[in-house]
Amino acid sequence: MHGPVASERLRSLVEGAASVASQTDLQAVLANAVETAIELTGARYGALGVLDDHGGLADFVYRGLEPDEAMRIGRLPSGEGILGLVSRHGETLRLDDVASHPDSAGFPPGHPEMRTFLGVPIRAGNARFGNLYLTDKPGGFTEEDEVLVEALAMVVGAAVRTVELQERLRRLAIVEERERIAMELHDGIVQVLFAVGLSLQAQAARVDDPLVEDALLADAARLDEAVATLRKFIFQLPTDEPEIDLRTEIGDLITSLAGPYDVAVEVSYTGDLVGLSPELCHDVRQFVAEAVSNALRHADTDRIVVRIDAGAPGLTIEVRDEGSGFDPAAAVWGSGIANLRQRAEKLGGSLELHSRLGEGTVVRATLPR
Repeated sequence: MHGPVASERLRSLVEGAASVASQTDLQAVLANAVETAIELTGARYGALGVLDDHGGLADFVYRGLEPDEAMRIGRLPSGEGILGLVSRHGETLRLDDVASHPDSAGFPPGHPEMRTFLGVPIRAGNARFGNLYLTDKPGGFTEEDEVLVEALAMVVGAAVRTVELQERLRRLAIVEERERIAMELHDGIVQVLFAVGLSLQAQAARVDDPLVEDALLADAARLDEAVATLRKFIFQLPTDEPEIDLRTEIGDLITSLAGPYDVAVEVSYTGDLVGLSPELCHDVRQFVAEAVSNALRHADTDRIVVRIDAGAPGLTIEVRDEGSGFDPAAAVWGSGIANLRQRAEKLGGSLELHSRLGEGTVVRATLPR
């Protein structure tokens, strides 16, 4: 880091980094990264663009847009203009006025105007993975914002690499190759956590308040939990690839998501879950991750109920909370619902939303089998 950073912002960085690093599902990593970046900087909008083989955007996870705004915009960005500039150069870009930049491509119809901008590249191992994009911070983004988001991007890259290696490890039957990748998995995340810890300790040494210093160092210990989780994962891997156990995977995902919250999340299953394709299991995990994450962050509830029905002809995922609810016509719950609806329609399914102020919310997705 290039200079002292306020202790409270350092704590937010460490807590956010620990949350990102603890995720074991790629979609949860991406969503958590965007949400953490917004919280760190105070930006109104945030997104993470995943690069394809040609430098365009293969995926685009965003927060801040209201559902009606997202529906008006329609097509997701393809990686042109300012977004493409970050991808092509692979360097951080901070602007006070997007429109005044010569590479600005403007905004499509229905897109809200965005002025200030911060784009930070993400690397997973030796490869470019994507970019974090943040816009519309009141007063503009600062050098401190840039430093914090670059540190977060380093952790995000390590978390992405971890998920990728975990997927490869699940499919390897050759013991020697599995052990080699396990070592790479372990060493890579340790190096990142060690670097963040050193930076944290250096900043903590500048803090006069011993209570704040102790709190900063204690927060760093959370990062070590990721290492313990990886070690457990590595040494419990089976030699042969097992059939996907969706119940176990959903249970692990819920535990990971709900960890930082004092909320009870209940899961029930009906129908035959045996024999579901890996692709469908992946889609189910993505829907559960997005819907439960939204409820945890926005519903102001102490109980969430997840129901997965694998009965013919399709598969239904329902996430119900008993929180504050909202008026769907007012579109005040953020971009998560729009993400879910677009994903369901892309897969040939549908999404329903029912909510009332003070009565909670129900999100129900139906996917073809």
